[in-house]
Amino acid sequence: GGDHTITYPILQALAAKHGPLGLVHMDAHTDTGDTALGEKIYHGSPFRRCVEEGLLDCGRVVQIGIRGSSYDPDPHEYCREQGFRVIPAEQCWMKSLEPLMREVRAQMGDKPMYISFDIDGLDPAYAPGTGTPEIAGLTPAQALEIIRGCKGLNIVGCDLVEVAPMYDVSGNTALLGANLLFEMLCVLPGVKTL
Repeated sequence: GGDHTITYPILQALAAKHGPLGLVHMDAHTDTGDTALGEKIYHGSPFRRCVEEGLLDCGRVVQIGIRGSSYDPDPHEYCREQGFRVIPAEQCWMKSLEPLMREVRAQMGDKPMYISFDIDGLDPAYAPGTGTPEIAGLTPAQALEIIRGCKGLNIVGCDLVEVAPMYDVSGNTALLGANLLFEMLCVLPGVKTL
């Protein structure tokens, strides 16, 4: 729960134990901004702060579903400079993400990695209850393909963030978020599933 700022201290703790981590990050935004209203720590900056502190193994960072407006003519430049793999949402439209996840699995290898899922990675038709919705996002089926595609990886933690139930009177966002988090728990190492 909470906004994406919570991922920053979690990754600080995990990197202290495991060293720099791989990251599978689903989101509408890269969350690599520098400052907002003069603050360096906010929900749009956690992964920049993580890079600065050496918490991420940048060659093993994959960001999936990125889209939306930007204040920069090249909004993914910082990510590419760090070695992140950025998968814009339009590369995911109308297709299965199982082939992508085979590539991601190879990229992650057997080293420790983390899953971070911002609910706004999904299209607001499915998950309107979030603070920064962006149209033309991932589907729930694609979210399942991504999460289930991480099974067998050396996952040391996961989160699901940015669910804001007050923006969704239907309750669908919270339901979807809870189910996606359950799916993440099911792919953790050592968990037996049918």
